[in-house]
Amino acid sequence: MMSLPDFQEKQILFIEARYGVENALQFQNDNILYRKDGQNTNRLSCFKVFAIFIIGNFTMTSSLVKKCKQYGISLFLLSDNFLTYAEISSGLESNFILRDKQYKFDKEFEIAKILVLNKISNQIHLLKEQNKFIDENAKTMEVKRKIENAKDEKELLGIEGNYSKDFFSEYFKMMSWIRRMPRTKFDINNVLLDIGYTFLFNFMDSLLRLYGFDVYKGFYHKLFFQRKSLACDVMEPFRCLIDRQLLKAHNLGQINKRDFKYENGKYALDFDSQRKYVKFFLEALMKNKEAMFNYTRDFYRFFVVEGREFPVFIFKK
Repeated sequence: MMSLPDFQEKQILFIEARYGVENALQFQNDNILYRKDGQNTNRLSCFKVFAIFIIGNFTMTSSLVKKCKQYGISLFLLSDNFLTYAEISSGLESNFILRDKQYKFDKEFEIAKILVLNKISNQIHLLKEQNKFIDENAKTMEVKRKIENAKDEKELLGIEGNYSKDFFSEYFKMMSWIRRMPRTKFDINNVLLDIGYTFLFNFMDSLLRLYGFDVYKGFYHKLFFQRKSLACDVMEPFRCLIDRQLLKAHNLGQINKRDFKYENGKYALDFDSQRKYVKFFLEALMKNKEAMFNYTRDFYRFFVVEGREFPVFIFKK
């Protein structure tokens, strides 16, 4: 099982598989070699790679898959619109003791409340950070009381939805915010949030698999066909990282409408502009990778060590 010092050295490799270009990944002397049109363009030690994201069409060999498994590297294949269509995750799928505890756990609603409170608390902090003239402590206590009094998942979902709606409209007001509509691509803001949340989701999914969790068995997000409900759960407190990075990109003038194309009522990021937007989202994740690792580690310990507290991620600059 990976330790924090080992994880601190890990990096994420991002590859754009361009049309008309021969892209190849090779393993050579414990290194990953990236080649374009037969030319070596990058080399990285296998021991320093945590995950590889490949966007676009890419040809893989069985040797590449075997080596990724050998070195514990998770591989994610994404379409041009950043949706994951295939993955090869490295983890401890054989950790049946953990999975037994996971399925026998009988306090799912209590965990769901902690996750929602953690998410909303970080949203409140982001608003305070932007001088939105709110009393952070008083607002957090107000949310906490409502969540504690929630009687079922439906009521809890309503609390989260209402606060998130208010958060988005206030936090992104300067970006001509309309509303949050996942995967609809009806405006540039939602396209970029979808991209950022996709990378966050896959990153947390990889961390959970390191310990052998069944990522389909969640607590707040219930079992649903082909949905990794647990990965959806643990990413909730960390959504603030993507939210903050999007607003930061806007304030720095990094978002250009000309980088996007509009077809059939949907916005899509032009292929040549993908690297710029992926870069600033990945920077936010890598800056906080230790906090994310520690959270997942403590999440694991909560299940296997009696008396452990459920982890909470407190957002800091």
